[in-house]
Amino acid sequence: MRYLCIWVAFAMAMPLTALPATAETNNESTLSRIDLQDFRGRLWTLDDFADDSLLVVAFMGTECPLAKLYAVRLAEIASDYESRSVKVIAVMSNRQDSLAEIASFASRQELTFPVLKDAGNRLADDLKAQRTPEMFVFDAQRKLRYRGRVDDQYGIGYVRDEPRRKDLRIALEELLSGREVSVPRTGTVGCIIGRTKSADPESEITYGSHVAPILARRCVECHRDGEIAPFSLTDYDEVAGWADMIAEVVAEKRMPPWHATTDHAEFANDRSMTDEEKQTLIKWADAGAPAGDLSDLPELPPFVAGWQLPREPDRVFDVSPKPFDVPASGAVRYQYFRVDPKFTEDVWLEAAELKPGNREVVHHILAFAVPKGQRVGDGARGFLVGYVPGARVEPAPKGYAKRIKAGSELIFQVHYTPIGTPQEDQSQLGLVFAHPDSITHEVITTSAVQHRLSIPPGEPDYTVSASSPRFPEDAVLLSMSPHMHVRGKSYRYELESRGKRETILDIPEYDFNWQTTYALAEPRHLDGGERFLCTAVFDNSEENLNNPDPTQTVHWGDQTWDEMMIGYYHFAVPLGESGDTETANAPSRRERAAALIRNAVQIRKFDQLDGDGDGKLARRETPRLLWKVFDQLDADGDKILTRDEVVFGNN
Repeated sequence: MRYLCIWVAFAMAMPLTALPATAETNNESTLSRIDLQDFRGRLWTLDDFADDSLLVVAFMGTECPLAKLYAVRLAEIASDYESRSVKVIAVMSNRQDSLAEIASFASRQELTFPVLKDAGNRLADDLKAQRTPEMFVFDAQRKLRYRGRVDDQYGIGYVRDEPRRKDLRIALEELLSGREVSVPRTGTVGCIIGRTKSADPESEITYGSHVAPILARRCVECHRDGEIAPFSLTDYDEVAGWADMIAEVVAEKRMPPWHATTDHAEFANDRSMTDEEKQTLIKWADAGAPAGDLSDLPELPPFVAGWQLPREPDRVFDVSPKPFDVPASGAVRYQYFRVDPKFTEDVWLEAAELKPGNREVVHHILAFAVPKGQRVGDGARGFLVGYVPGARVEPAPKGYAKRIKAGSELIFQVHYTPIGTPQEDQSQLGLVFAHPDSITHEVITTSAVQHRLSIPPGEPDYTVSASSPRFPEDAVLLSMSPHMHVRGKSYRYELESRGKRETILDIPEYDFNWQTTYALAEPRHLDGGERFLCTAVFDNSEENLNNPDPTQTVHWGDQTWDEMMIGYYHFAVPLGESGDTETANAPSRRERAAALIRNAVQIRKFDQLDGDGDGKLARRETPRLLWKVFDQLDADGDKILTRDEVVFGNN
């Protein structure tokens, strides 16, 4: 289900007040004609529906993700109400939807009701339809009685597990019982209809000279065949049909997806557009999407078919031994699969990618490389390779690589989320090897993590912090990957060194659907001893439209309705002459044992002083003899020491 959240970014809601006045459902709008052919060539007119008391006209599109989703629900509605004299028809008005694509859409979605091509968007213009999917319900006199969405499960920036109001069904029930529709108009969620337009011949901005280069730089990484985006942006005719939608999502900063501020660091994978690029796309759409000279289009970046990897993978492993059956509903426990790669010597990875076989049901995948027979934890402290919604493969600098040690076993942790129908998944791991002689640094993934979560019902700003292990000497910071679930609101990484803090990454509006790895434009060389202090804010209020239940106290847990607070980060350490990671400055076993004992003593003392058991101590309430230790452990410097700061303070 959560993969659909990514698609929703392309298909947002039109505000209710933005609906045209001529679409008022006051029984004055009348459906006067239908003369459209279906994909088989049959002509349909209003006379074909003369015996139907209610007619549902559903504007749809072959590539709009929400139209694909709601096609299934429309099929259910058509079946449920057919015996009650209700007829459903789908109308395809997009200029980019060919008859062949419409036929394929109807077949894939198993639609048995008429699916009609609205050539030249005549019917869409008559009814002033704006979006796909958008519903129009006409009574026996073909007066408009309802216009809007199917239900309220999807909206701007949110996806609910279930709809709270099934608007179309309610409208049909009210009309069939002889009542007025209680809510005759609702805002729609979906893609702007790609109308046939006349291009401005005087426009200075054209696809060939201006738009195609921007899309090649900013968009086709995802908007190409076989990738995560719902449609391709590599062909003029296709792009022209999406011109108005492109202009809208760019103007509202929904696309390209990027959530970090630019105040603290520069990132190599910053997808955000310049103001000039945005204005170019908007002006091009306003001019009717003129083609210009298509003979000299920019070359698209080279891509490996089916992968984000820099070249064809050297080895590919199936995540599960056979396709995994995902049930239609219910919570699916984490699945663990083991694979013996039979590596007899250390393997270095230039790049690696976990590729979900069915993005709709794969919530995440983590891969670990461990000695044979060893168990793994929940992955909160690190992993070999990961996949999460919106994940992209971010290349490491030359000479930097992760290592799979000889004799290791691969363990895959897979989290599936049912979507209402039985599904099947066969995901894969692709590895691109690096020559051992080329490696200068080993890349390591670890984290700052806070397991102790207790988010009160209705709390809009629940704030927690966590500290990371300290960096070893000569470490090189490469990137950061924050992780929360749907109540996540904001996230910040601060680098603490000798009592001073520096913000490295600030995400004021965290988006669960785009869990980006933020790769520094210039890897940061560290002295050693620094650590990350991470701060996360959660919104458990009704204002968070993604919130599955604002009445619940939320704790750490695996499922999407639970929460997590993990600040993953990726750093590198230099190799010694032997090819092993430098460990000269690593603490000895004796030193590590001493640190554990010291930490245990501090935790016990904290619990003794914490008389009310709220997990907090104020500095003024602490004996003066302990102030020095208090200040060392007070990670955020707020003069309030939490139990978590004590627990993680010696890491």
